[in-house]
Amino acid sequence: QVQLVESGGGLVQSGGSLRLSCVASGRIDGIGAMGWFRQAPGKQRELVASMSAGGSTLYADSVKGRFTISRDNAKGTVYLEMNNLAPEDTAVYYCNADGPRDPYWGRGTQVTVSS
Repeated sequence: QVQLVESGGGLVQSGGSLRLSCVASGRIDGIGAMGWFRQAPGKQRELVASMSAGGSTLYADSVKGRFTISRDNAKGTVYLEMNNLAPEDTAVYYCNADGPRDPYWGRGTQVTVSS
């Protein structure tokens, strides 16, 4: 089993920055891609960014050029650097990791961007 714990969310003004962190513990040797999803009130959960174990990245169009994902495989940690935040980025951000059978999810961290 793998446990994911996010941190770094909070309240920030429009144009500001936040850095999210997610630490995996347990059987991290079986983890593949790691990434971030978000879910705003009344909306479906959506992919924000992901990174394969080899370093390939994928970003949602809405965050390209503003968000940067990185990971430390040895530590089982994934980060999301978020710059130039906008009110539409307000959501609960969830860490995700691909396991051998099923994906793992964190409990989420709230990001609120005020205008």
